[in-house]
Amino acid sequence: MRARVPALPEKGKRMWSAQDVARDQVRRQASGLDVAAVAEKVAEAAVRERETAEQLRGNGSFYEFEMDRERMAATWLAKHAEWRRVRDLMTAVGWSVYEPERDAQGSVWAREREKRFAGALGAQAAFGERGSREEVDELRAEVRLSAASSRLIQVVADRAGLRPSQVLAQLAEQIVVGKNGTVSVPPFTPSL
Repeated sequence: MRARVPALPEKGKRMWSAQDVARDQVRRQASGLDVAAVAEKVAEAAVRERETAEQLRGNGSFYEFEMDRERMAATWLAKHAEWRRVRDLMTAVGWSVYEPERDAQGSVWAREREKRFAGALGAQAAFGERGSREEVDELRAEVRLSAASSRLIQVVADRAGLRPSQVLAQLAEQIVVGKNGTVSVPPFTPSL
C-alpha cells in the first residue's frame, strides 16, 4: 500500500508543479537509458518516495536542498510515477533505449512546459517595461509637515476615508501654477 502524499500547500503560486519537475527531470535523465537502467530508476524512485513520505510524517531526518517536506514528497511521488510510465512505455512499444522525441505524451508535456515558460518570460518582460514607463513619470517624496499641517491632513484623510499620503497626492494633482510662478490649489474634495 502506497503512502498518500498530501497536496502541496498554497504558499504562493509556483510556476512548476511537482509533476512538471518530475516529468522534465525524468525526460532528460532517461534519454539513452535501456530498459534495465530505467527499471533501476523506478526502484530508486520507489525508495526515495517511501523515504520522503516517512520524513513527511516526521520519521527520520530531512536533508535534501532544504526544500519543504511536502514539495519534496510530492516531487518523488511524481518522479516514481513518471519513471514507471517510461518503463511501461518502453516495454509496451519494445524500445531498447528511451528516446524522448519518440515519447508522444512526454513530448506534449515538454511543449506545454516550454509554452508556459515562454509566456512567463513574456509577461515578466511586459511588466518590467510597463513598470519602467510608469517610474519615469512617478515621483516619490518624503514630506515633513508641521504638527498643525499634519493634523489638518489627518483630519481630511479621516473624513474622506483615505490615507494621508493619498490626500497629499490628490492635493498635488490639483496644483495650478500661475504665469508669475505663484502656486495655488483651487477648492476640491478628496475622494476615493
